[in-house]
Amino acid sequence: MWIYEKKLQYPVRVGKCDVRLAKILMEQYGGSDGELAAALRYLNQRYTIPDKVIGLLTDIGTEEFAHLEMIATMIYKLTKDATPEQMREAGLQPHFLNHGPSLFYTNAGGVPWTAAYIASKGDPIADLYEDIAAEEKARATYQWMIDSTDDVDIQDSLKFLREREIIHALRFREAVEMLKEYQEEQKIF
Repeated sequence: MWIYEKKLQYPVRVGKCDVRLAKILMEQYGGSDGELAAALRYLNQRYTIPDKVIGLLTDIGTEEFAHLEMIATMIYKLTKDATPEQMREAGLQPHFLNHGPSLFYTNAGGVPWTAAYIASKGDPIADLYEDIAAEEKARATYQWMIDSTDDVDIQDSLKFLREREIIHALRFREAVEMLKEYQEEQKIF
């Protein structure tokens, strides 16, 4: 059960139109290590994980949807005043020819999102290690995005997202240790 509040998890401000940066941000919108893939991965994994971790996966999966909303807002704000020439120069003309100003789940290279991005092995420890790796890859991607712009407003929002990825990785590490202890106590191997 979700309660939707009509506000972003963290404010998104944009200092200027920047179609090049919008294209880069699409990696976190529809890429393999992006927010949509993470949200769906965690919400899917929770069906085959011990009760002790279901809440964690639900909480983080839900938060990833909030991050997806922030990324979508950034992309919209960065492109809303762009000219067709700016779109072409940034390599986004094919995207906008097919989808207009609407976002479509693709990565920065224009490759459509696929369910193959969702890793789920059904083994709690393997899945949690996959989740840790996913969060660390997202953290690294956010850092590269921060380094790709001089817009301090966008950097601020991206830094917030990067920090949340670090927190998620820490929570998943804690869950691995908890499950290992539980398995040891129950003699489950």
